[in-house]
Amino acid sequence: MRKRNPSLIGIVARRIVAFSLLAMILQVGVVFADYWFDDDKLSVLMLQQETEILSRAIATDGGLPTFKPDRELRERYLELDGRGGAIYVRVRTASGSVLFSNCTTECAEHFLPLSVNAPNFWKRLIEPGKPFSVAGGQSFERDGHSVAVELAVLKDPNGFVYGALLHEMFDSMIVPMTLLLCLVICATIWSIRSALRPVAMAVKAADGIDPRDSGARLPITRMPQEIERLVSAVNRLLARVADLVQSQKVFSSSIAHEIRTPVSIAKMELSRIDDPRARNAERDLDALTHILEQLTSLARADAVDPSAYQRASLSEIGAEVAQATAPFVFDQEKSIEFIDHGTMPVTVIPALVENMLRNLIENAVKHNPPGTRIVLTCGPGPQVSVEDDGKGLVDLPELNADLGYVKRSGQLGLGLKIVHRIAELHKAKVSFDTAPNRGTRITIDFASAA
Repeated sequence: MRKRNPSLIGIVARRIVAFSLLAMILQVGVVFADYWFDDDKLSVLMLQQETEILSRAIATDGGLPTFKPDRELRERYLELDGRGGAIYVRVRTASGSVLFSNCTTECAEHFLPLSVNAPNFWKRLIEPGKPFSVAGGQSFERDGHSVAVELAVLKDPNGFVYGALLHEMFDSMIVPMTLLLCLVICATIWSIRSALRPVAMAVKAADGIDPRDSGARLPITRMPQEIERLVSAVNRLLARVADLVQSQKVFSSSIAHEIRTPVSIAKMELSRIDDPRARNAERDLDALTHILEQLTSLARADAVDPSAYQRASLSEIGAEVAQATAPFVFDQEKSIEFIDHGTMPVTVIPALVENMLRNLIENAVKHNPPGTRIVLTCGPGPQVSVEDDGKGLVDLPELNADLGYVKRSGQLGLGLKIVHRIAELHKAKVSFDTAPNRGTRITIDFASAA
């Protein structure tokens, strides 16, 4: 089974996602390198994040600030469980009152003196390199009181630096870029759908083009310029095809008309010659005349004016065809019978329906032995059928419907080609029921034209 082509929206959306993810990865790499190789910036980021986490434990009790760390904060900052390095925390007011401290001499060594009014943020390097050994502090306001949270990290035993990096990339990059990606994809899908709406209208118009209408063209209104050029090229192609088809119709009609007269003259001359070879030539000319008549009929079927359709009775058309073809059928030592089960009026081109039935009867006469019984039946309902009790079809028309196909019998099969073409013009369904030595029944259902 042929693989279905991907949609334009799917292609563009996948590429946007792929390139956006690539851009996010590259940007993450750039930001990581920018922070990782800048110890000062990264240590400031780490201290700001960790002191903000510690500030969550600052509260007020009786109008005075207090610091009450919960279990999670104790596990994060105060309980190292033998891990290398050290973490010292001191929380103080602006006046120098200590609210919490887990150090003594270490606090005096790493933090600002209590007599110094703590700034909004400060940082000092204890030891260069990674893992970080830094100290710093940040001031926070709680109910009108300024509280400074001071933190000293030696050898970063809890890996604060990695948390700071992830937090910065997530807040500053991943979330904004993900939102931007979603907005871009939605806007792109909406834009493509809007731009392709005229294309969908053109597709619908193309499916509805009547091949008999030489002036049918695809609409180009509100088309994007790139697609408009393609549709304009298709319209130019339709114009060239219409000219070619018209030329073919004129050629088929003209050659059949022009050859008919010299063939008739040749038959008259041959009739005066008393020789078996002249009779063979007459039969060949009769076959040629039959082919010319079929080519003319096919050309007429391809050059139909839509205004030629009219309401008509299939029963009346069938009766006229049976009466008109009866002498020909009897001359070929066959019989024909007309049966009318009653039909409803249908919208057809009567001349073409007559041509269709005549071709079916002529085929039944031509391809069956003497004594064959042919039955033309109209109804019940909007259908007609031609049935014979002859030898059956050797080549099924459904499989060999091309005009250029030569059947095993050596014939071109133009008669059935004309039948198919006229049925297509009326949106009628042609069905075959045949079996060797049991005859053939060909039914044309005009339900769509009823």
